[in-house]
Amino acid sequence: MSARSIREARARRKRRIRGRINGTTERPRVSVFRSNRAIYAQIVDDTVAATLAAARSAEVVGEGLKKAEVAKKVGELLAQRAKDKGIERVVFDRSGYLYHGRVKALAEGAREGGLVF
Repeated sequence: MSARSIREARARRKRRIRGRINGTTERPRVSVFRSNRAIYAQIVDDTVAATLAAARSAEVVGEGLKKAEVAKKVGELLAQRAKDKGIERVVFDRSGYLYHGRVKALAEGAREGGLVF
């Protein structure tokens, strides 16, 4: 598979997922973006198109950490920021990525931090 077709396949999966889930004021959406180098997550209220909380791997300090460990810390950081704003229940949007590896580690970190999804 070429890089273009991989990107297109992910875009199709992302559209399919977003057709089913939507972030509301009661249950905002946790959106994940994963690059080769970094991972980002944000909590979005789609009814007002606003980002309520965000976290990224550049904010996590620690040398010698594996990418999955960094992703888990990003999830915990996102959960902490969400709890500070009074958000506990969310829906998880994996953005077309497989629920495996860094995406799964981020989700587990967010759950351990107190988010319910």
